[in-house]
Amino acid sequence: MRGISIFMYHQVGRFAPMRTHRASYCDVGRFAMQMRYLKAVGAQVLSMSQACTLLREGREPPPRAVVLSFDDGCDNFYEYALPILQQHGFPAILYAIAGMAGGRGEWLAADGHPVPTLMNYARLRELPARGVEVGSHAYHHIRLQGLPATQLQQELVGSKRRLEDEMGRAVPHFCYPYGSHDLATVEAAAEAGYVSGVTCQRGAATADFDPLALPRKAISYGDNVLGFAFKLHAKNQPKGQAVKRNTLP
Repeated sequence: MRGISIFMYHQVGRFAPMRTHRASYCDVGRFAMQMRYLKAVGAQVLSMSQACTLLREGREPPPRAVVLSFDDGCDNFYEYALPILQQHGFPAILYAIAGMAGGRGEWLAADGHPVPTLMNYARLRELPARGVEVGSHAYHHIRLQGLPATQLQQELVGSKRRLEDEMGRAVPHFCYPYGSHDLATVEAAAEAGYVSGVTCQRGAATADFDPLALPRKAISYGDNVLGFAFKLHAKNQPKGQAVKRNTLP
């Protein structure tokens, strides 16, 4: 069965070259070229909800099926990426950090990177009408694997409730910060009521994966159109054993 390429972006804009966290940045010029490439090759850009329906029902995805995902909810998504997505009519999903909306991405400062501002809830509420689903990226930007049960519940359940209250709509999709997850985390996400969860494991998403531990393909600062095309067309079987619950709904 064909897979779905869930592309993982973080920030889109204009950045000085960097040596670390390269997957956290995409130059806006390269992003524009990548979106033009998707249009040129007839890629089918799906919403996360559409992709989850295909995977859940075991239906064959269309050729070159893609989901565009953006972690963290930085303001530069609103400024740079959103107009390009709308120009092409592409849906996307943005994973917001429920307890940090309107704040700053301080976790990047430790490595000397500029600290981005994060979209506030007023901006986040605009996104669904502009073709962008809003998912949860936990309550704080912390690693979830190994957290005590009460703290894990706050990150998963608390973020879902806060986002749903603020957005006025259901939030069924989750993204593990830093890709940090294990079986206990995935089971907790299921108990919290999420229907999908995305990781940082590399590969194309198929119905063989647990829907709460889907792989993605990271788009890095150095990816030109050729590198992007390779990631689109490559099957990229994930390395290592993917997390999967014994009994799926």
